[in-house]
Amino acid sequence: MIRITTIIRGYSPSTSLYVAPWIVRSTYPAMIICVSPSGLPSIGAPKCLFGIWLKPWAKCRAWLFAGAIGVAAFPAVAQTQSEEPAGGEVRKNERQLPAVTVTAAAYDDVTEPYPGGQVARGGRLGLLGNNGVMDTPFSVTSYTSQRMEDQQAVTLAEVLKSDPSTRFTGQIGGVTDSFYIRGFPINEGNLSEVAFDGVYGVSPNYHLFTEYLDRVEVLKGPAALLYGMSPNSGVGGVVNVVPKRSLVSDLTRFTLDYASDSQVGGAVDLSRRFGEAREFGIRFNGLHRQGPTPLDNQKSRAEVGALSLDYRGERLRTSLDLIEQYQWVDAPTRPFLMAPGIQVPSAPDGRRNVTQPWAWWKSNDVSTLLRAEYDVSDKLTLFVNAGGTRTDVARFSEQTPTILNAAGDTSALPQNWKFQVNRSSFDTGLRAKFDTGSVKHAVALQANLYNDRIANARNSGTTVLSNIYAPIASPEQVVSAPQNVPKVSASTLSSVALADTLSAWEDRVQLTLGVRHQEVKSDNFNTTSGAKSSSYDKTAVTPLAGLVVKPWDNVSFYANYVEGLSKGDIAPATASNAGQVFSPYKTKQQEVGVKFDSGRILATLAAFRVTKPSGQLNGTVFAIDSEQRNQGLELALSGEAYRGIRLIGGVTLLDAELTKTNSAATQGNRPVGVPTVMANLGAEWDLPWVAGMTLTGAVNFTGKEYVNQANTQSVPGWTTFDLGARYKTKLYGKSTTIRAGVMNAFNRKYWSGVASFSTISLGAPRTVFASASVDF
Repeated sequence: MIRITTIIRGYSPSTSLYVAPWIVRSTYPAMIICVSPSGLPSIGAPKCLFGIWLKPWAKCRAWLFAGAIGVAAFPAVAQTQSEEPAGGEVRKNERQLPAVTVTAAAYDDVTEPYPGGQVARGGRLGLLGNNGVMDTPFSVTSYTSQRMEDQQAVTLAEVLKSDPSTRFTGQIGGVTDSFYIRGFPINEGNLSEVAFDGVYGVSPNYHLFTEYLDRVEVLKGPAALLYGMSPNSGVGGVVNVVPKRSLVSDLTRFTLDYASDSQVGGAVDLSRRFGEAREFGIRFNGLHRQGPTPLDNQKSRAEVGALSLDYRGERLRTSLDLIEQYQWVDAPTRPFLMAPGIQVPSAPDGRRNVTQPWAWWKSNDVSTLLRAEYDVSDKLTLFVNAGGTRTDVARFSEQTPTILNAAGDTSALPQNWKFQVNRSSFDTGLRAKFDTGSVKHAVALQANLYNDRIANARNSGTTVLSNIYAPIASPEQVVSAPQNVPKVSASTLSSVALADTLSAWEDRVQLTLGVRHQEVKSDNFNTTSGAKSSSYDKTAVTPLAGLVVKPWDNVSFYANYVEGLSKGDIAPATASNAGQVFSPYKTKQQEVGVKFDSGRILATLAAFRVTKPSGQLNGTVFAIDSEQRNQGLELALSGEAYRGIRLIGGVTLLDAELTKTNSAATQGNRPVGVPTVMANLGAEWDLPWVAGMTLTGAVNFTGKEYVNQANTQSVPGWTTFDLGARYKTKLYGKSTTIRAGVMNAFNRKYWSGVASFSTISLGAPRTVFASASVDF
């Protein structure tokens, strides 16, 4: 049996604290290490606080977790104590230690929070590394952990609610975080397209929980040169999550949270630095949350353990991230398909759940990433990253239900599935700086390799009927789980990229030029014989040109030309050119914009045009002569408009069109799931007459979206309001933050989004959140 340790600084073995019964409900025991005010660890004190319980892992990971968490207590002995006995006497059983001078390097300035604390000053640009917003020839927003905590965001989908160019297309109560960015889908399917610290193939495959996230960075538009081709061919943009790493100051934070109907959770966030120069760091985040959700018949349970180790030396910097998460959902929801020839019925109450009460979903993700950077000199840095993810899914629930008529009747087929998804990623390269005359160069060279393998199998039950307004419970079916889970597909993405940023006139003019050579290999397999049923092996070259001009310190004009890559098609058997293999499709973007930094408000205004080709049958020939064009204007802003008043949000106006199709019925129509207007505005107000009290609110708007390419089915636009408050104070000398909020405060009934495969999702009902965080 594996024991995971929780460390609480400032409590001695004699301290007696209340332990809520729901926290300790587990078959997995815990060992507790308490750190007394003296800084010395006390092991095995059952009254210290609480334990985090996780299922047994492989021995190596278990010992690493237990050992690393135990080590986290020891740096405390090197800290200067805040409570000294009179006259400098040493208490009995305490150890007097010499003072330690802290010289560990801090994080890059460009990732520091902007005034207001909701976004960072910059973020990662893949191959190019970290860069400030004002020096970036793209539209980029980096949401901070402080923003996520104040939102009480549970998963990635809730974090990106604030982004005016991004819309969540998954189903509330479902198990995936899928999005549209600038009108193009990303993260749909079984291969996560969310980069983890700049690397594909590492992030958990379905939900990403915010407990282990330090920043969520959104780069809008294609980015094949910066990140390489995405695993599922998404081209709308890149979502990159940055994990929490050890802080300069030690942290021990415990959070209790609640969400309606009665979801209750507990989370711990521990951070320590140690070593002679505090060069070693450790951060642990643990979560347990379970209970009924706002949806009928649905219960959910999540368990997360995330460990980050790092070393920050004079020249060498390394980090190791380990994440394991489990999720169980009873009656998981699915988006809806529409039967042809009918109008989309009005949205039902968001609490209604057509999934059968006996349906369920279980998933387990294990993610690992090892990073290293070494400064050969002040001008040359070598880097290497290696990691991967394993995902196991078992579920017995309906496939996507189909709405059959205007009355809201549905039909769905229950299936017992098993999935296994294995992904790995490796990249290495260098970043160098040098001058040629008055021009400065920042060169980046990278080679990367990504692999994935999907295995799945299913057994089907019998069709069940229900209704979106009055769900019908059918008798529970007994369908056996698949005994064998054969490999169905495997892919390899490999590439080499080179980029150079040329700067002149005191960095007021910066030109970035780059090129990536991308190879795409994929195989599909016969699930019975295991033989290859089809193969794909093609290459493509994709460029980048970006320009930043800063006539003033607080204004940047920028422009870019960049491409995205999608896997090409193989002509179908019905075509006269059956079997022809097409090179990767190239999505092309042209963008211009201006950025303004007042010191309190950061704003970006962009105009862009994106064209995405695809293949289609034209007569009897399959050819690349289909095209979607999205163009628009985008305004994003954040910051502290006035002392104590913070804003975040923006608006996106989209003109999207199917510019080339093989049918007069679809030519010139709007693409599926792309609204004309998306707008968000969030505000916070620190009440001047109540110290520590903040009122919060947000309004979210999305315009009408079409469900099919013929534009005969659509969902109407919608507006929702979120309200909340938080209060920061000290309880018994401990910093405490209490938060409460309500999402969809007026309980709007609405269809929240349309995915690229023409499914519609039901919006969340009114949902109440509350949490309390205490720093020990």
